[in-house]
Amino acid sequence: MASNKRKTMADKADRHELYQAAVQNPDFELDFIDETFEELTGRAAHSMREDFCGTAISSTSWVTRRDANTAIAVDIDPEVLAWAEEHNVAALTADQRSRLEIVRADVREVKTEKLDVIQAYNFSYWFFQERSIMLDYFRRVRESLVDDGLLFLDVFGGSECYQTQKEKRKLDGFKYIWEQAEFNAITNELKCHIHFHFPDKSKMKKAFSYTWRVWGARELREILAEAGFSEAIVYRQKFDPKTDEALDEYIATDDAEDYACWLGYIVARP
Repeated sequence: MASNKRKTMADKADRHELYQAAVQNPDFELDFIDETFEELTGRAAHSMREDFCGTAISSTSWVTRRDANTAIAVDIDPEVLAWAEEHNVAALTADQRSRLEIVRADVREVKTEKLDVIQAYNFSYWFFQERSIMLDYFRRVRESLVDDGLLFLDVFGGSECYQTQKEKRKLDGFKYIWEQAEFNAITNELKCHIHFHFPDKSKMKKAFSYTWRVWGARELREILAEAGFSEAIVYRQKFDPKTDEALDEYIATDDAEDYACWLGYIVARP
C-alpha cells in the first residue's frame, strides 16, 4: 500500500548540493590560488590536483578558468565521486571534460604527473591523526609537484578549536549548523557533524560527520619541513580593527593574537 506521508524539505534535499552552497566557495579559493601562485612563482598555474575532492567543485571550476588548465580530482569515496560526475562534471563542455580526470584512490597512494598545484581543503587532511601518516602524505605530495609547484592547505586555530560548540548560519532556503560534538583534550581528537534545518521544521541531522585531529599551524609547518618542503607560509585572515570581525582577506604572517577562532591557509614550496 502506497504511503500518503508527504515528503518534508529534508527528505527532498540533496546533502551534497547543500554542502556546496554552505561550505564551499570555489571562486574565492581559486582566486587565492591563482594570485598567490603568480606572486610566489612569477607565472600562472595550469595543472592542479584536488585531494579529498568530494564533489570536485574546485576541479570543475578550475578547468573553466583557462583553456590551458587541467585538473585531477582524487577521492576514496565512490558515492561522492558518482555525484560529482552526474552534477558537476556533466555541466562542463566536452573540451573542459577532456582536461579533467576523476580518480578514485587513497591520496597517499595515487600516482599522477607532476603538477603546478596540489590543494587539500576543507580540513580533510586532518583525517590523518598520526604524525607518521601526515608526514608520509606530505612527502608524497612534494614528489608530485614540479620544482616551483605549491601545496595549498587550509588551517584554523584559536581557543574555539578545542571546545564543543555549535555554529549556525542562515542561507537561502535552509540553515547550516556546524557542531563540534566531542573533543579529547589528550589526543586533540575532534568529532564534528554538519546538520541542515529547513523552513518546514524538518531536519537533516548528521548529514556529514568527521573525526579529525586538531593540528596546529606550527606543527604542520614542522612536518612539512621534515617532508622536504623548503618553506611553508601561513596566510591568516584579517580582522576589522574596530569591530574585531573576520574579513575575507588573508595576509602572510607569523603572528596572531589570541583570537577565539581564525581561519587561514598554509602554502608550501618544495
